Amino acid sequence: MPQTVAVPDNVPPELVVDFDFYTLAGKAEDIQLAWAELHKGPDIVWTPHYGGYWIATRAEDIKVMQVDHEHFSHNEFDIPLNPDRVKSIPLSLDPPAHTPYRKLLMTGFTPQKVRQYSEVARDTAKELVAKLKPRGECEFIDEFAKVLPINVFLTMMGLPLEDRDFLLPRAEIAVRSNDVDLKTRTQMELAGYLMGHIESRKANPQDDLLGMIVNGEVEDRPLTPHEIMAMSLLVLVGGLDTVASQLGFVAHFLAKNPGHRRELVDNPKLIQTACEEFLRRYGLPNTARQLTMDYEYKGLQFKKGDMIQMPKCLYGLDDRINADPTVVDFHRKPSEIKHAAFGAGPHVCPGNVLARRELIVFLEEWLPEIPDFEIDPDRPPVFAAGSVNGVDKLYLKWAV
Repeated sequence: MPQTVAVPDNVPPELVVDFDFYTLAGKAEDIQLAWAELHKGPDIVWTPHYGGYWIATRAEDIKVMQVDHEHFSHNEFDIPLNPDRVKSIPLSLDPPAHTPYRKLLMTGFTPQKVRQYSEVARDTAKELVAKLKPRGECEFIDEFAKVLPINVFLTMMGLPLEDRDFLLPRAEIAVRSNDVDLKTRTQMELAGYLMGHIESRKANPQDDLLGMIVNGEVEDRPLTPHEIMAMSLLVLVGGLDTVASQLGFVAHFLAKNPGHRRELVDNPKLIQTACEEFLRRYGLPNTARQLTMDYEYKGLQFKKGDMIQMPKCLYGLDDRINADPTVVDFHRKPSEIKHAAFGAGPHVCPGNVLARRELIVFLEEWLPEIPDFEIDPDRPPVFAAGSVNGVDKLYLKWAV
């Protein structure tokens, strides 16, 4: 497939932009601001990269498209399209087919279970901070940001903690690579890994998330082997990468902004609002929808099969709904912090409450022990672009 394609007849020439979101990490230290350059142009644009697709740049349109599954289907959400991938369940389904699978998945995120997993996060954070603090430095992503959420996730799934070195790099390929063949091979490796654990849960049911999927029912019937694998893969990939990415952006910001750090140290009550503000300012997912039919929207002629991307960071950085959107302000009223970090409507992230808890736990456990830290000037950060914005490397140092 060519990297770029000719502009189709239904795309007005003035809406065409040369925008490749996989290269943003090389253009700017602030990936979200690199995305926000699109706010200088039309509300909806079209790029010829990766087969050609639309991009909705404003919150108003993203909000509509996230919930209008009649026209904007979640059946395909990857750019570039990957026809050989195992379709994620329930993420690749639209209502009403989506609903019973979603209901089953939510049994793994009851308030009681979220509290249980939050304690795993807190215990992990305490242990990591105690180990790192005397060293006076760390590579934050590998030594903290990835360890915290994967410990929580593997506990949720009932999978061995020692498997994280195998799983993490493959999860990163799944969410960031633009190499369709590599992503397909990686998905097959993850499916092979899961197969033995799935068979184990069939023989010996357990009260963990994987066990709930393997032995769960939808509409009074057991899940098929394909459904079990599709749901398990979705949870596996979704649970391994996004929280680590969010922690990376937060730690990077705090390392560069001692005034904000001090605010949270002096007034921990601000942490909950800070969590929402970080989710707004440093949006992660850049997923898409596919047009189910020819459809006119605000004068544009979408064609059946067209892809339209809805970058969540552009929602939070939209100055039409958030005043001074590039500024991180812990004193905004919570009701005035508008973001789409976890999506909206039927596809809102089922783990959003837990993800928030993990971010709060990091702030509560790290800042009292290591209140003053900075980026190592000799080792600059490395950022990642793709379907999920991220931080690959973040070298921090502090006085001991």
